[in-house]
Amino acid sequence: MPVSRDASALETLWPEIVATFAHAQASSLYCSVASIDTAGQPNVTPIGTLFLGQPCSGFYFDRYTVSLAANVEANPMVCAMAVNAGKMFWLRALLMGEFSSAPGVRLYGTAGPLRVATCAEKLQIQERVGRARWLKGGRLLWSSFTHVRDLSFTSYRLVAYPVMMERFVEKAHNPSIGRTDAHVKPYGLPSVKGCLA
Repeated sequence: MPVSRDASALETLWPEIVATFAHAQASSLYCSVASIDTAGQPNVTPIGTLFLGQPCSGFYFDRYTVSLAANVEANPMVCAMAVNAGKMFWLRALLMGEFSSAPGVRLYGTAGPLRVATCAEKLQIQERVGRARWLKGGRLLWSSFTHVRDLSFTSYRLVAYPVMMERFVEKAHNPSIGRTDAHVKPYGLPSVKGCLA
């Protein structure tokens, strides 16, 4: 399945993408953000404080992200990926031979400069952490979240297992390289309800 280069398609499907991303992120408590360093080496950073918001945008708290922070200063291009790690989600899919919703999604875009977090953004991290912030470890980990970086996304790609996702993707054989690629069907992602199932 090729990366969608159509910004209008990303905006149209944004509610479904957000639901898929959020459900996947909640199952594993984090998402992964890939970046490239100045030597051209890839780096993947686990982040539990990434939030998606208005169409094609989001932000994350830039804390404990030394390598990622250095990389995006030199090259702002990033890829954020969240995959549903829920045991029941996978057990149901294996039993039925079909995913009830896309197991994950990648978002491609850029990270902006460091800025001070707003009160509303700080409230979001408090709500995500919940009561754990009152524990000793919680106070150590989440008491100094003050700065964020904005994210602007231009394309997406589903995490796809075509043989178990016929409702979501269609297969097209590429004879030049002898493989079968998966393409998003015109109706794109499943409904928000389906993503939350």
